[in-house]
Amino acid sequence: ASVWKLQHPSLSAVFGSPVPVPQPLLPSPLPTAAAQQLDELLADLGHMQSKLAAAGQGAGVPAEPSPSLDNMLGSLTQDLQELGITAAPTGICTACRKPIAGKVLTALGKTWHPEHFTCACCGQELGGQPFFERGGRAYCEEDYHQAFSPRCAYFLTALDQTWHPEHFFCAHCGKVFGDDGFHERSGKPYCRQDFLAMFAPKCQGCERPVMDNYLSALQGVWHPECFVCAECLSGFAIGSFFELEGRPYCELHFHQRQGSICHGCSRPVTGRCITAAGRKYHPEHFICAYCLGQLQKGTFRERGDKMYCQACHDKLFL
Repeated sequence: ASVWKLQHPSLSAVFGSPVPVPQPLLPSPLPTAAAQQLDELLADLGHMQSKLAAAGQGAGVPAEPSPSLDNMLGSLTQDLQELGITAAPTGICTACRKPIAGKVLTALGKTWHPEHFTCACCGQELGGQPFFERGGRAYCEEDYHQAFSPRCAYFLTALDQTWHPEHFFCAHCGKVFGDDGFHERSGKPYCRQDFLAMFAPKCQGCERPVMDNYLSALQGVWHPECFVCAECLSGFAIGSFFELEGRPYCELHFHQRQGSICHGCSRPVTGRCITAAGRKYHPEHFICAYCLGQLQKGTFRERGDKMYCQACHDKLFL
């Protein structure tokens, strides 16, 4: 017989004063004086210049200013000024140190090309979404919390893992474990009630879980108190029983269901048997109901549900 053992998680707790949680910031785009199309054009030209300079450095070529592109920007600016449109740079990008001629972001007290204001950890662009600042650098929310947020020091250790107490609960019903501990199955924790209901073998008699002593019979397990005759609910004192349709029976009720009870003594017929008028008899119990003489098959008379010899039948009823 197997015994289910409860397990208890080890609990480690450290309490301290509450730690303030930093709130995310948002970059602030500055309004530009030029029209939207002009901003986009100047931004594209500035961005192209930055890419050309970066490509030259990556190829090992000394970074030289691009006269043609600078001349284009200068000529465009001069032409716009002659038309009365002022297109002066709105600042210097903190990341690439190039003038910002189109869209601009202001964050951390500095100005940036939108594509250059990125997370210091993963490089994700931060324009238009919350970010966190640490040491003058910007971080996306996920990387900031992974790197700098305080960790909970009150935790459980169980199943070779650590858990927040409120997250260590039964995998079936979701209840947090109490003093009863938990049971483990395939790496998952279960409360005692659900574990027994889902995984413990069930008694063939009452269908409740079998946890301690049990009997094995009829291809199943039973509580000792549940292994009784299915008809009279009596236990099997001598340890023997009869099986019918997967259920245990005492000798009497087995033969009753099989129709093999002597009509004379109401006891099971297990040896020689006489069948008369659709009923079974022990040979010694097939007798005349009046004179108690032994009857012979074919030489008796039936009256009601009783058997008579020919002489007694004629004397009593003729």
